[in-house]
Amino acid sequence: MAVAMSSFLLGSVTVMSSFAGKELNMTTAELTWMNAASSLSSGALLLFFGSIADLFGRKSMFIGSMFLFAVFSLAAGFSKSGLTLDVLNGVLGIWCASAVPPAQGMLGVIYAKPSKRKNKVFGCFSSGNPLGFVFGTILSGLWCQIFNWRAGFWFLAIVYLVITIVAMFTVPRDDSSKQPLNEETLKRLDLPGTAMTILGIGLFCAALSLGADAPQGWKTPYVLVFLIVGIALIVAFVFWEIYYPYAMIDMNIWKDRDFTLLLVVLCFGFIGFPVLSFWLALYFQVELGYNALLTGVHMLPMVIFGLGANIVAALLLHKVSNKLLMGIGALAYFSSFVLAAVQRKGDSYWAFSFPALSLCVIGADFQFNVANMYVLSSMPANRQSIAGSLFQTLTRLCTAVGYGIATAIFNGVQNSPATSGYYAYNAVEPYAATWWFSTASAAIGIFFVPWLKIKTQGHTGDKGRLAERRASQASVSSPVQGDVEKGDLGNGDKHEVGREPPAKDVT
Repeated sequence: MAVAMSSFLLGSVTVMSSFAGKELNMTTAELTWMNAASSLSSGALLLFFGSIADLFGRKSMFIGSMFLFAVFSLAAGFSKSGLTLDVLNGVLGIWCASAVPPAQGMLGVIYAKPSKRKNKVFGCFSSGNPLGFVFGTILSGLWCQIFNWRAGFWFLAIVYLVITIVAMFTVPRDDSSKQPLNEETLKRLDLPGTAMTILGIGLFCAALSLGADAPQGWKTPYVLVFLIVGIALIVAFVFWEIYYPYAMIDMNIWKDRDFTLLLVVLCFGFIGFPVLSFWLALYFQVELGYNALLTGVHMLPMVIFGLGANIVAALLLHKVSNKLLMGIGALAYFSSFVLAAVQRKGDSYWAFSFPALSLCVIGADFQFNVANMYVLSSMPANRQSIAGSLFQTLTRLCTAVGYGIATAIFNGVQNSPATSGYYAYNAVEPYAATWWFSTASAAIGIFFVPWLKIKTQGHTGDKGRLAERRASQASVSSPVQGDVEKGDLGNGDKHEVGREPPAKDVT
């Protein structure tokens, strides 16, 4: 339910956006920021909250985050303006950011060694994304249909209040070492780096979203200032992390060829994923006249195929080349976006939208599972929350950047529609333009796949990337024993690990 928070919110907002927009007289940019605000705030703060979880403990932060998510979901349902709703969605993104790192960190510590069971565990963890989306679209769509769009937020509040109470009694005790709050730990939180990420990414995405609606377009002074300062702060953050002794991210990790390529491929594919789901749902509501519940039903293929893709990925990570899985994911993304982009108003849902929705989640879940396992196995136990945060941060920031660019494209095409050609006088044109942008991004991701060298993960004897790097640095090969050891999984469960001599953690 922690990893489902953002997708639960996304699904709810997806089916209620047009109805909230009509009641609150929201612009296209304000509608887009209903989704982008939560992705932006969670993406900018995930690394920060990952550091807090690793330093001060995970369980209390995990439970508190879900409780605050419930409180602010309740407040969002009482919004009186589009700006208020956007701001509260941004605040909800903060609690999404503070819930995922401790959840992922606890699982990373419990299942420390790569194994088949760990693949299945994180497959279940990743399934929170499609499950959250289905509950968000179907159930929020139902309440929106029976009552109004505000009931969707109140439904979220009820669900996460109940989950908070359940978590208090069921989440395992956090036995990881805690750090006292002093000058040393404040340095480890990397507050300057956190400020740079929040301001830099926030200003950059704001410029992309506001440029088309600004009084003088992209020449408007504040748009140019936001864009330039945002880019400058992002560049400054990279250099800060290289030289700061207590950096959130050890930049040497990017020297791992597969680590860098995996995240590059993931990001270029995922930029288009939220763009497809948001604008297709908006197209169903605005142009085809579907109500909230009917919109949710038409988005169901994402859930069914998403769950199936997670199960298949969890069962194949230790058997099939992960490079092949990444390639299948990249091609699924590309095919999905092309199918959505070539449709015109009046075309068959089953011929275009249905396969597009089905393929895009196959791309997302295959790539998510491969990259997630690789990132976690590249970090030591005391950095598992920050490892999960790094992975989640990139996906959230891709969402925010994708929304920003797609909003600018949508507004530009809507203001200057085609009078001839394939989309002439067809209402789908501005929506199709955003999907062509997604297609171009996915095509770039395909280009990087052949350079990957990653094979299988979680197979017998797999000790993880971190152990391999240590062994390589020490020029000592540790014998791999493919025996089966009993771990602390409870009920006598077993998982396969490779034994290695004790090694000092390197952060």
